[in-house]
Amino acid sequence: MADQDLQEIDPADVEVDAAPPLDPEVAARRREALKRVRKWGDPVLRAKALPVDRFDDALRTQTATMGALMDDALGVGLAATQVGLLQRLFVYRIVADTPLNVLVNPVIEWSSKDEEWLEEGCLSLPAVHVDVERPIHVRVSAKDEWGEEIEIEASGLEARVIQHELDHLDGVMILDRTTRPQRKEGMRALREALEHDEHP
Repeated sequence: MADQDLQEIDPADVEVDAAPPLDPEVAARRREALKRVRKWGDPVLRAKALPVDRFDDALRTQTATMGALMDDALGVGLAATQVGLLQRLFVYRIVADTPLNVLVNPVIEWSSKDEEWLEEGCLSLPAVHVDVERPIHVRVSAKDEWGEEIEIEASGLEARVIQHELDHLDGVMILDRTTRPQRKEGMRALREALEHDEHP
């Protein structure tokens, strides 16, 4: 999930038109990071990730690398499938300079009946921002990068980011969860963005 998009979802995904331009160094780092994120059309984004069964140094290195990539891309969440790995894990960080959250083999144990529509964006869908309806509160069980059992009760933006990233592990994207008119508009924006990347 994209950080700028975050503001749009207000909490979780938005690019505000009035936002000041990025520092050139930050913008350059973001461009390089986004080149490493799989984009719409890559088959891995539609694949169902497989459970992780090895909690070793390689896994911890991988999650740290994903966290750094997510930060450079100005995102707040990144699923393994978005970097081409069919593993059931994702990382997220809602507030800058706080510890990276790593959820391995996550399962939503409970979600509230209360839901809300908010705008979301995605690092794998350049320039796309669509409204998505999701439960406001969730309880998730998972393991951390050391294999320790964890449980998270999340609300608001954190709950939305968790659900967004968990969708990625099942091959589901925000265009699948929005209205038909917004899907059509989102696809138009996506085509334009991808064409721009090919012909800057």
